[in-house]
Amino acid sequence: MYKVQTYNAISDKGLSRFPADSYEVGSELDAADAYILRSHKLHDQEVPSSLVAVARAGAGTNNVPVEDYSAKGIVVFNTPGANANAVKELVLTGILMSCRDIAGGIEFVRNVEGVTDEAEMAKLLEQEKKKFAGSEIKGKTLGVIGLGAIGALVANVATELGMNVVGFDPAISVEAAWRLSRRVEKMESVEALMSRADFITVHVPAIPATKGLINSEKLALCKEGTVLLNFAREQVVDEAAVIAALDSGKLHRFVTDFPTLSLAKRRDVIQMPHIGASTAEAEENCAVMAADQLMDYLENGNIKNSVNFPATSMARNGGSRITVANDNVPAVLGNVLSILADANLNIIDMLNRSRDELAYNIIDVEGDVKEGITSAIGEVEGVTSVRLL
Repeated sequence: MYKVQTYNAISDKGLSRFPADSYEVGSELDAADAYILRSHKLHDQEVPSSLVAVARAGAGTNNVPVEDYSAKGIVVFNTPGANANAVKELVLTGILMSCRDIAGGIEFVRNVEGVTDEAEMAKLLEQEKKKFAGSEIKGKTLGVIGLGAIGALVANVATELGMNVVGFDPAISVEAAWRLSRRVEKMESVEALMSRADFITVHVPAIPATKGLINSEKLALCKEGTVLLNFAREQVVDEAAVIAALDSGKLHRFVTDFPTLSLAKRRDVIQMPHIGASTAEAEENCAVMAADQLMDYLENGNIKNSVNFPATSMARNGGSRITVANDNVPAVLGNVLSILADANLNIIDMLNRSRDELAYNIIDVEGDVKEGITSAIGEVEGVTSVRLL
């Protein structure tokens, strides 16, 4: 029986994926094999020795101490693309709200007082609507920084709406490139993109390399009156630089899903309460993907959409399956295989993958694995975790 500890409100559609006869799922479990969570912060939380995997029902994993978990051989999953459509739609909303005072117009109508008939109402609105005039997005240039699951969707829909789209992503995957419209023009740098765009939207992960990616130097390259949108992570934008750019007129609007007190009263800032993925569909998609990835790892040792371990998948070939996580250094795998050879265990099939400083192995052997074999493998220098499936 596998134990899956839940944090936050995880969609029942995802939790129902776990078979009741082989999984115990709940918010208060001892010795959990896996966690599934959304925004709950795991930093400084004691890690049980039983934990082998964590699934974040969402794309960002800054609430998970990934480096510490990697050292313990704990696989951390996310769900890229599961909430992409929800975020795309909100980014589009932000673009439209930034160039037309839609919210202001709605608020004006809501607060009309002293009007007693429809004719008077129509006359008032005709007089006042010029206050809410704006501009169209057709023919304007949108710059998309980061062309992953969300960025590619944003870029594609913008082209369909008649925008010119330029994009930059130094690490774009083949899969993402296939998804991208041929009408998106590739830029050679963030700086080149920012000098071209009327609207700039950021879709990069929060990692050390992207902290403060949008700073005063880059904002100085923008056209006068540019609109900046941040639906990625708060850390990728230097707030002080944004405020200075708004004050100077370099930025016309700043639209963000990560509100702060410093920006709360500004009329040239549109802040949303971190609702990019807050749709029923997105929460269900993320929960289902997270659950399926956890089950495949717990039962078969397969890894898909991990942020710290290499993608590794091998069909079952009979016999017993051993998985080994280790430091990506010479001789570790050789020592593991020597233990299997000394135990007269014949290898049916095997897969070895590495990612930066980590390596992962799936080994199928004939017959049963005797007690003590996995313990011996776990004692090999450089091995961080070993499982018998």
